[in-house]
Amino acid sequence: MIDYRQSGVDVEEGYKAVSKYKDHAKRTKIPGVLSGLGSFAGMFEVPAGMKNPVMVSGTDGVGTKLDIACAMKKYDTVGIDCVAMSVNDILCTGARPLYFLDYIACGKLDAHIASDFVKGVSDGCIDSGCALLGGETAEMPGFYDEGKYDIAGFGVGIIEKDDIVNGDKITSGDVLIGLASTGVHSNGFSLVRKLVSDYSSPFAGKTIGDVLLTPTKIYVKPVLAVLEKYRKDVHGMVHITGGGFYENIPRMYPSDDEGYMSLISVIKKNSWKVPEIFGELIKRGANPDRMYNTFNMGIGFVMAVEASRAADIITELKKHNQDSYVIGRVEKSAQKIKEQTDAVVFEN
Repeated sequence: MIDYRQSGVDVEEGYKAVSKYKDHAKRTKIPGVLSGLGSFAGMFEVPAGMKNPVMVSGTDGVGTKLDIACAMKKYDTVGIDCVAMSVNDILCTGARPLYFLDYIACGKLDAHIASDFVKGVSDGCIDSGCALLGGETAEMPGFYDEGKYDIAGFGVGIIEKDDIVNGDKITSGDVLIGLASTGVHSNGFSLVRKLVSDYSSPFAGKTIGDVLLTPTKIYVKPVLAVLEKYRKDVHGMVHITGGGFYENIPRMYPSDDEGYMSLISVIKKNSWKVPEIFGELIKRGANPDRMYNTFNMGIGFVMAVEASRAADIITELKKHNQDSYVIGRVEKSAQKIKEQTDAVVFEN
């Protein structure tokens, strides 16, 4: 005879993990939460006073950055990454994140390790002003190797329909403001792991592993502060994730029924400080001509704004400890553009 534990699933360890999760989730409680962690479903009350509320959702994971976290046995920072990847996407519409749910999967559950993940998720939720409303932990022996974990999440935000930022007001002459990143964030790590094998090697006063595990910047609070004052002057926003500048910036531009765009981004190189880690990756063999197709290169979020308000918006971001730069402008293309890579042009 064999029981569930002998097959590789330790229910008691799961109970321990959930008990630890609840302590972390309590820190994230905000007005609107109607249920506690551990219920079959999470409930959140739509904020009162909204005329035409629109729910905005986003889901993402952390990718192979997790491999570095597992190798270094440092798990909380990728929990922050997990939240950041979703809430920054939600933010691109101008919406305020309300709540978040996480999913953790592994081959053999260790309650302490899983709790570290959820601690990071809770930290990310606090930084975003949203609640950790629920989640799932899946122990799958034989499917995941022992010691390996995966984490993903799902966020929901809300916005008045008339306040949605969807790019339809972007016009030639708008200024592009780039918000500084904290480093590599959570994209391009399949390439990073080809270039870096010893995570304990020194770099910039730390180990290179610690630098690579720096959490993705959460832009919610500074950007919402800007929208509070200058929403009509913010015409479009993008989160610089996988695909770097070329894939992401054009996503805010309107297109016609056939998918053609008529606007381009002109990006001025050397208008912001590129973090040292990107130069290190180039030294280790990364193709310098493909860096802006892969990484954020020090800019994690971009706003297309009314030119006359650019300086005011940068000042407002600075008040909220967010470094930002005028990195370029929007221009009308001489011809219609289909490929996103043709919609981003660099100049010296």
